Amino acid sequence: MATQNEFLLQVEGLKKWFPIKKGFFSQTVGHVKAVDDVNFKIRSGETLGLVGESGCGKTTTGRSILRLIEPTAGTVLFEGKDVLAMKKNELRRLRKDMQVIFQDPYSSLNPRLTVGQMLGEVLSVHKIAEGNAAETEVKNLLEVVGLRKQYFNRYPHEFSGGQRQRIGIARALAVKPKFIVCDEPVSALDVSIQSQIINLLQDLQNEYGLTYLFIAHDLAVVEHISDRVAVMYLGKVVEIASADELYKNPKHPYTRALLSAVPVPDPKNKSKRIILTGDIPSPANAPSGCYFHPRCPEANPECSQIVPQLAPIAENAGHEVSCIFYPSSLPKVQSKNQQAA
Repeated sequence: MATQNEFLLQVEGLKKWFPIKKGFFSQTVGHVKAVDDVNFKIRSGETLGLVGESGCGKTTTGRSILRLIEPTAGTVLFEGKDVLAMKKNELRRLRKDMQVIFQDPYSSLNPRLTVGQMLGEVLSVHKIAEGNAAETEVKNLLEVVGLRKQYFNRYPHEFSGGQRQRIGIARALAVKPKFIVCDEPVSALDVSIQSQIINLLQDLQNEYGLTYLFIAHDLAVVEHISDRVAVMYLGKVVEIASADELYKNPKHPYTRALLSAVPVPDPKNKSKRIILTGDIPSPANAPSGCYFHPRCPEANPECSQIVPQLAPIAENAGHEVSCIFYPSSLPKVQSKNQQAA
């Protein structure tokens, strides 16, 4: 069983609620619960895949962990230190250890700066290198991510999408981080280029001992790169397990529906597709009980009343699920004496 010291990152009760304001005085009349009580842990050197439909809160979770947006509540521990309690100076120092690779490789790069200026600025801000030393370091970085050092004086518009993403990876690597949030780093790229970037990320992880939170839609890509996978639905993690376990033995009805939609290369081996009915509920007006119950093909009346908790299942302690069909997920009910106390 893993000890607390084995985990590089621990996320507990993370919430990000965006206020809904109306009227002349901009009164808050509700909240969009983009991230609602998310919990997971990542070991050093591990890749945790984070999957789910568009709008489920994956990107908001990643940005909240890095404090690119301020969380509403929760705890984020990085090497035992509370990220959310840090002052600006402490957070600036932490940026060297926690980096991000954005989804759109073009909009994340400054079109007015050359690659050399862009990466050199990172080294200068964090006081890693300046002048000739910085130029040498930037050229080394370019070669590490599979680009030529002659690209030093080129602008972002002179590169292809895959090359731009390599520049984004080089920028993240420049400060020698320990943890990187990969926010759908291959979704904007051609399929042939996706495999190159995935292989590059794996090579860099092996060489530098990096830890990834890998956010993606493509379940095949996530299976390939991840050690463990967390499945999100409407701001909550509904299942988390090792990649092998999750893909072979999914427990949550939502996870099974997602996996049934993955294309199978062999036309003779057709999987039975699980079609979900209805639309995804609004995070501003989430259903009562289990958030998934209006679309769940296995729901019963209790599902609309009980809020299940993410908890280990009996047969596999490393496999956690949030569903009332598993007794460990049922909330602990206090006795009347405990409530009175």
